[in-house]
Amino acid sequence: MIQTNVTAADLLPLLPELVLVGAAFALLLLDLFISERQRGIVHALAIASLIAVAGLLALDVGGQGASLNGSYLNGMFVRDDMADVLKWVVCIVSAAALVYAWSFLRERGLYKGEIAVLMLFSVAGMMLLISAGNLVMVYLGLELLALCSYALVAIDRDSPLASEAAMKYFVLGSLASGMLLFGMSLVYGATGSLDLAAIHGAATSTPLLLTGMAFLVAGIAFKFGAAPFHMWLPDVYHGAPTPITLFIGAAPKLAAFAMAYRLLEAGVGPLDEQWRTLLSGIAALSLVVGNLIALAQSNLKRMLAYSTVSHVGFLLMGMAGGGAVGYAASMFYAISYAVMSAAAFGAIVVLSRRGFEADRINDYKGLNARSPWMAGLVLCVMASLAGVPPFLGFWSKLAVLRAAWEGGQIWLTIVGIVFAVIGAFYYLRVIRAMYFDEPESTAGREPMGQREDLPLRVVFAVNALALLVLGLAWNPIMAWCQQAFA
Repeated sequence: MIQTNVTAADLLPLLPELVLVGAAFALLLLDLFISERQRGIVHALAIASLIAVAGLLALDVGGQGASLNGSYLNGMFVRDDMADVLKWVVCIVSAAALVYAWSFLRERGLYKGEIAVLMLFSVAGMMLLISAGNLVMVYLGLELLALCSYALVAIDRDSPLASEAAMKYFVLGSLASGMLLFGMSLVYGATGSLDLAAIHGAATSTPLLLTGMAFLVAGIAFKFGAAPFHMWLPDVYHGAPTPITLFIGAAPKLAAFAMAYRLLEAGVGPLDEQWRTLLSGIAALSLVVGNLIALAQSNLKRMLAYSTVSHVGFLLMGMAGGGAVGYAASMFYAISYAVMSAAAFGAIVVLSRRGFEADRINDYKGLNARSPWMAGLVLCVMASLAGVPPFLGFWSKLAVLRAAWEGGQIWLTIVGIVFAVIGAFYYLRVIRAMYFDEPESTAGREPMGQREDLPLRVVFAVNALALLVLGLAWNPIMAWCQQAFA
């Protein structure tokens, strides 16, 4: 019997989401009554709201120790260990993205109060997507995230590059949403239910359900930016303002992982042999396409976009391995990549000035001679992305390679090892430029305003050094991921 009356106790597990949405609406109203010079208040309150929500999640407020099967609102909302960990990381990464965005956007006259509000609504969409226990909730969270992301990419309306990127993002994102929705309709037609647990119980290898599952995998690959569904990724990453690229390139990958787990394992889990085969092919293609095309890039943002395709290949490799080990490894990789991606785009933000975007590899030539500290931080970021020990990226790659091997995906493991070595080359190009090349010009040599940019520099330093510290102490993070699937 479906429960029709919802009480306050039923909404308690949704308290972090409710607080976040309430804060977003409050800041939207506040922005109407303050002057342009006071926009920093809205921005600071948005950061405080995300930190407060992260605190609620860390203290398990409303969770009441929910188990892996703990679901609420007739199964539409799931509050488990995986959801809480991923939401906490999403809030922290998004708060860092807001700090990165402040100086960059204000210096270029791009800052509007709506940016912080759109980011909060995007985070709310991610949190709903992470906790989705029903196909309707999956689509609701996905579209809330997507619609806000389209607006954020197009925030620089005077830039032809940003406008083109937003249009491509909107068109291809709509196509992905349509494919996902069509797959959901086929799954509903085959099982007669929208509830993921009920779908799992009714899933059999019928042609209708297999077709629906294939469309679900295609929609998930679109949202991840996996090959061959990666067409939107380089243009969007390149065209959007760098702090917006940082935001949409880091936190949503965590939500995409959760969506893939909910739909595939919690939903059509009995068809695991089929969807793991599809994920294996997509992972291998992503590794090949992402790494090979990234080798030819001279623009750092486009290089990072294609490297994202390869990192998605590694993430999907763990899921293709399957089982608790594979899912824990993929979750660990998603968390690690979110931190690494934020630091990579954060480096561009920190080194940029008005009229100098620091988004070409040549812009980093001779950086060590000008600022050894900044060069050292960028070195940490690039080494971690390349998978150099003892940085965090090494352990995350090792975890998914091990999961794929133990899951019987030996050929995929070999492909992953080969392209991990190939992929290290384009990250080492940046390191070589910083330490061994002479600068091409004097652009970007002027020091940043120390007082104004101190929070930005501190956040970037913490972000970059965290890749080394967490690489030396990665066991607790892996333990959280393993506990989520125990």
